[in-house]
Amino acid sequence: MKYDYLIVGAGLFGAVFAQQAAAKGKRVLVAEKREHIAGNIYTESIEGVNVHRYGAHIFHTNDKRVWQYITRFADFNRYTNAPVANYKGELYSLPFNMYTFNKMWGVITPEEAQAKIEEQKAASGITEPKNLEEQAISLVGRDIYEKLVKGYTEKQWGRPCAELPAFIIRRLPVRLTFDNNYFNALYQGIPIGGYTKMVERMLEGADVLLNTDYLEAKERLDSCADKVIYTGAIDAYFGYQLGHLQYRSVRFETEVLDKPNFQGNAVVNYTDRETPFTRIIEHKWFEFGKDENGRDLPKTVISREFSSEWQPGGEPYYPVNNAENTALYRRYKALADKDGKVLFGGRLGEYQYYDMDVTIAAALDLAERIVSD
Repeated sequence: MKYDYLIVGAGLFGAVFAQQAAAKGKRVLVAEKREHIAGNIYTESIEGVNVHRYGAHIFHTNDKRVWQYITRFADFNRYTNAPVANYKGELYSLPFNMYTFNKMWGVITPEEAQAKIEEQKAASGITEPKNLEEQAISLVGRDIYEKLVKGYTEKQWGRPCAELPAFIIRRLPVRLTFDNNYFNALYQGIPIGGYTKMVERMLEGADVLLNTDYLEAKERLDSCADKVIYTGAIDAYFGYQLGHLQYRSVRFETEVLDKPNFQGNAVVNYTDRETPFTRIIEHKWFEFGKDENGRDLPKTVISREFSSEWQPGGEPYYPVNNAENTALYRRYKALADKDGKVLFGGRLGEYQYYDMDVTIAAALDLAERIVSD
């Protein structure tokens, strides 16, 4: 069968594009290397808990168009992301807010908190932050940096904070209020029933091939369609001919516990350097500890996350967007721009870490631009 579009990857970008193309009467084939759809937002039911197999994904956006689009395929609950930081047994509220400052310094008022931050900024002598460490100290002072930023960040990126670019932490929320909603977004929540069910609905108009490695069957699959939308790693597409782009990867240790509550929160970050994992996710609390019928779940499922350097054959998660990798990506993009049949999109295809709403908006924009009625 001949298709109008071959989409490589059944993750969020691919699913949105597939849905939009199929809605306009196009014939769509989706090729997915994994055994399941939904990419890294895949959720699976374990003991009635919708488990985020590839790490926590909390939908949030200020884009009304994106919200109206995605809620066509799922009802969302009212989950609000309010993580907790555990530093050697001390618990702190995230993002940094008045609860955090009170626990750290004993301050009561916003003026006292601001004065403490300014005092520590002045003592550091930093005027123009040149790296992540200097940027963090300029935002929240040295005490909070040392306890709640440094260890976690260095575990996550596998590099000293002084060697990481400042932009990574510039959007870190710092609030002189008691608001502990991590995302300052108008729309936020988790799809009831999990992300997989949502993506299934999006792909209803497409044919889907699972366990299909596009790069191993490229000639055959390319012959099936007029256009290819590729959402895999751009350097892999070109056979790494210019070298490997760098990524951080994540390993998960997931276990079922025969108890109703392990940590009392969906997300707890472990911010000391000595604890080997970065955080523990207790998945049931994304849906308030209940199943789809509103019944309390008697067991719980937790996942410990271990950050590591990506190696070929592993799963790439976070692009390492330093100067060296950015320059290499631009060289790959120049090759991609010469290919008239293939369009690259998504986190791996564009070598950018995108939030879900940005991914959806980009896929909608691409479909609007190239898919005609």
